[in-house]
Amino acid sequence: MRLLIILISLIITTTVFAQKKQLVESKEEVETLAAKEFDLAMSPPEGELYLFGVENNIKGEYSFKITLGDKGKVVSVFAKGNEGGDIPSQNKVKDAVKDFRFNFKLPKDKNFILHYIFKF
Repeated sequence: MRLLIILISLIITTTVFAQKKQLVESKEEVETLAAKEFDLAMSPPEGELYLFGVENNIKGEYSFKITLGDKGKVVSVFAKGNEGGDIPSQNKVKDAVKDFRFNFKLPKDKNFILHYIFKF
């Protein structure tokens, strides 16, 4: 019984520490980390956005202006244009980007704007 309690405590402690996200405060660092996470999400064969594109048969390049807020959430997504794609696909990508969660957090009450081109 004592061993079980120790194991449960260890799992809970590990989970709490594993959930802490890095606080990023500079615009350059936000842009760099966000681009890396988007690049990873667009990478085959297991990237989250790559798989989304395959499942939804999305083709082309979509350019967005993305605003990030505290806790690494996407606050808004503005479509700047697309090449080789269509508006319905652009809207699907926009919705997927809006739901994207980053592995870092930002200062409260501070937003960061970045531009990214998603190539499917």
